[in-house]
This record gives sequence, C-alpha cells and structure tokens, in this order.
Amino acid sequence: MKISNFLFPESRSPADDYRIVDETFEEALLTDRLGYDTIWLAEHHFDGICAYVDPVAFAAALARTTFQARIGFAVAQMALHHPIRMAEQMALIDNLSKGRLIVGLGRGTAYNIYDYQGFGIDHTEAQARFEEAETIMLEAWKGGPFAHRGKYFDLKLPGLRPAPYTKPHPYVIRAAATEHGMLDIARRGRPFMMNVQTNAETARRMELYRAALREAGLDDAAVAQCVEECWVWRNVCVAETDAEAERIAVPAFHAMQEFRAAMRHRVYEEQGVSIVPMPAPGTAAPARTVVEHSLVYGSPATVAEKLAELAKTGVGGLIMQFRLGTMSYEDTARSLTLFKEQVAPAL
Repeated sequence: MKISNFLFPESRSPADDYRIVDETFEEALLTDRLGYDTIWLAEHHFDGICAYVDPVAFAAALARTTFQARIGFAVAQMALHHPIRMAEQMALIDNLSKGRLIVGLGRGTAYNIYDYQGFGIDHTEAQARFEEAETIMLEAWKGGPFAHRGKYFDLKLPGLRPAPYTKPHPYVIRAAATEHGMLDIARRGRPFMMNVQTNAETARRMELYRAALREAGLDDAAVAQCVEECWVWRNVCVAETDAEAERIAVPAFHAMQEFRAAMRHRVYEEQGVSIVPMPAPGTAAPARTVVEHSLVYGSPATVAEKLAELAKTGVGGLIMQFRLGTMSYEDTARSLTLFKEQVAPAL
C-alpha cells in the first residue's frame, strides 16, 4: 500500500495559529524527506480545526519546498471555489511541482454549516455546484477558447494559462463519505477516497465498489487499477511501546473529536441550524469518532498487525493523520518517523 500523511492540524486559539502553521510546514518537509508517497491537505474555515485553512496556498508553498512526495487535497471544498480560478491555480501548482499534484475534490463539508455561511453559499447547492465546477475545470484544462452557461456559472474566456504540466490535466480524484457517493463514483469508472469507517465496513464497501465497476463494464485489469488508486483514511500513532502510544494518542484523539464538534454545536445553539440533524441522546457514535475504529495506535509491530486488516481489502493507499488534536509536533514527528522506518517495511 502507498503511505501518506494527512496534514489536518488543529489550533485551539488565534494566538496559536502561526506556531501550528509553521510546525505543519515542518511536518510536511519531514514527510517528504522520509519518502512518504503523498502529503494530503484539508480545507476547513473559521474554527481552527485546520490551522492553515487554505490548501491551495499551502500546496503552492509545498510545491517548491518538497521534492518527492505528491501533494494532494483531501479535499478541496468545491462549493466554495470558483472553477476557473481553481483551474488556474491547479495548473500553476501542477507546473511548480512538476506534476506531483493530486486534485482531490468534494462538494464541501457535510457537517459545518458555517463554512458555507462565511462564503455566502447555500449548503443545499453544494453537490450541484461541485458537479458543474468539476465539468468546467476539466473543459478549461483542454486549452483554447472556452464558454460555459450553466446554473451557477456563466463564463467565456479566450483560453486558460498556464497549461497544466500533466497532460491532459492534473490527476483528479473524488472523496465519498457515503455508500451512495462511492457507488456513483464507481459507475463513472473512477477511483475514490473513503472517509473513516470500521474495517468491516471498509471491506464491504470495497467489494461493492468492485462489483459496481464490473457492472459499469470495466474488465478485471481496469477494476484492479481503480482499486489500486483508491485511498482509505485512518488516524495513526506509533510509539516505542503500546502503552506509550496509548498515553499519547487516546487523550489527543478524544480532545480532537470534542474540538471539531464544538463550533458546530455553538452555531446550532445560536442559530438553530445544522446541515445534518444533531444526534439525539443515546445515538450510536459514528465510526470516525470511535477509538476502536478510527485510531490505530501502538508499537510498530502492533500498528503493522492492525493495518494488515486494511491491506486485505486490496485498497491502494492509506491516508494517515499523524498529528491528532493537542499532540505535540515532537510526538508527531517521532510517530511519523517510526512508521516509515519500522511499520512501512512490514506492509
């Protein structure tokens, strides 16, 4: 499996922002030096759950300071981006990185309504805006005069410059948080990124994905290629011993989940609005918030053993978040290094 580092650093207060952004940049450089396949970037606004906020600007900085790792978005919230501006930015970063860019796209957050409010976007339009924006970007990258008249965008331009470094365009992949979304991507014959699920659910969805690819007419070789290009997300902490990893990771993981939900609850209390219904008391927690399913921690041997279950699904890559919540940069760097040196060879 391909291994990668998902840079998703929280900042608890505005006073911490610069330090966290600076440390995240150093984490990216270390990831590149260690030889990880990909550095993934997130996009969230206004709440500190992703300190650098803007993956496009951050990717541009990494494009000229890293030399091996691919640079991907997991994901850019396309409902918040103008597609021509985004197409230009992606073409430029693709050139700056000499083709190392992965344009990971999604409609936008399914949880934080204030991301949409801050940009003046109706969250119910997010999927439709995403579909139209992706179509525009793919057409614009072809070069030459371009015009588009759609529901959300009315555009006319003589041509997009610079042209992408990668031909015919930068590598594009979609995220799918739901089974329905995953199957839609499969019917298009494309790979996808899966959010945190239980191991059993991950395996089940990968089988459904293979079946949907075959139903779409792909042969065995094409199915295998698509599966090889899919990614799944887990939170990971490696330490010298199981006990040390538990001491570092578990409290940080719980703090991270609480922090990510805090602004959502605050907005709901103030405005009475939410994208998804607020969970009723006693509702089972989603897998992404449960240590057993979302967090892989332990000694190198323990982590390798746990991740072997994911390897059985055949999925091509692991999106791993190493810095969890309040975890220090030093603990993160040790975990990142131990994984590359002692866990990766076992995978």
